Amino acid sequence: MPSASLTSPTPPPTKLFSAIVIVAALGYFVDIYDLILFSIVRVRSLNELGITAKDAVTNQGIFLINMQMGGMLLGGILWGILGDKRGRLSVLFGSILLYSLANIANGFVQTLDQYAWLRLIAGVGLAGELGAGITLVAETLPKEKRGYGTMIVATVGVSGAMLAYWVGEGSGWGWRNAYFIGGGLGLALLVLRVSVYESGMFQQTKESGVARGNFLSLFTNGPRLARYLKCLLIGVPLWFVVGILITLAPEFGAELGITGPVSAGLGVFWCYFGLVFGDFASGTISQLMRSRNRALQLFLVLCSALVAVYLYGMRGASPSTFYAVCFVLGLTVGFWALFVTVAAEQFGTNLRATVATTAPNFARGSVVLLTFLFQLFKAPLGLIGSATVLAVVSLLMAFWAVSSLPESYGKELDYVEE
Repeated sequence: MPSASLTSPTPPPTKLFSAIVIVAALGYFVDIYDLILFSIVRVRSLNELGITAKDAVTNQGIFLINMQMGGMLLGGILWGILGDKRGRLSVLFGSILLYSLANIANGFVQTLDQYAWLRLIAGVGLAGELGAGITLVAETLPKEKRGYGTMIVATVGVSGAMLAYWVGEGSGWGWRNAYFIGGGLGLALLVLRVSVYESGMFQQTKESGVARGNFLSLFTNGPRLARYLKCLLIGVPLWFVVGILITLAPEFGAELGITGPVSAGLGVFWCYFGLVFGDFASGTISQLMRSRNRALQLFLVLCSALVAVYLYGMRGASPSTFYAVCFVLGLTVGFWALFVTVAAEQFGTNLRATVATTAPNFARGSVVLLTFLFQLFKAPLGLIGSATVLAVVSLLMAFWAVSSLPESYGKELDYVEE
């Protein structure tokens, strides 16, 4: 059960475009660039490593995605605990350093095993930035502006996918240089550390001596565990869309009889271009409605409609129509930062970073389970049937989770979990 903090936190800054918001947004920009880059260079990088058979490219690509997402599962726990024990800033910049170095090393790989291990290490690094950034923004902006702050972080951040597409596919610089550039951008971002300060709420919770970052405590209290699991479920549909429908866009394009070749890179580009507008819209709508839950419910309904269009409404369509649907589909799942904001607002200061970091990474890591189930169901049900089953289950569970969580808009955050 939450209880009031013994001391009042330092009054938060009133400026929406504070250094914390700007650094968190740029950090998420580089995070998304590195996170999505593999989906863009998957085919060409595997071909260059000697994997050319169509089925092998699909299967080994899924294996590498699972390694990256598995790393994010591990990193989510690691960085989340450190965020509540050591501080939000340590995680924000430590995670950027790790994934930057891993991505530079990724540009030198010569074997599939090297590729896999470096995707795992990069995944661990990629797990920390968003949760730490959102937690800092939530704890340092006034409650009336939190939604706008996290909206800025998400809107700037997801546009990193468009840069990843241009560098990875449109520039002609090659997939190895694309990894080098991602790592270099992350290292360059570290110089901004001097302009960011630690959360006042965290500092005073630290001084109070309250136990912090106890990940296992999420599982020792029934209502707390229920809140946590519901937070996880909200993010799964987005990663079903990105990890299955968009990453495997060439395979779905062939199955649907799209009249021309479908590029995974362009699918990612248009989906994330939609995500930019979706994150802006979902954050704004949640503020105007004064409700996180109603905004999330609206976007889940829209996502359900667009998934149906993607799977059943495009047979024989042109590539341009296919990419247009990818764009709108991306817009409907543009509630990522809103989801992380809800997770942060549901828990006290001594567990907030743990939840805000593990929740999105467990949701991202659900791709491991989703791809396993997708392949399991694909044999009896086919590509479209397998995707349909996963879409129905993930969307229904997310809608139930949102509908049963307490509303968190305007909630005071200066309390701890007992």
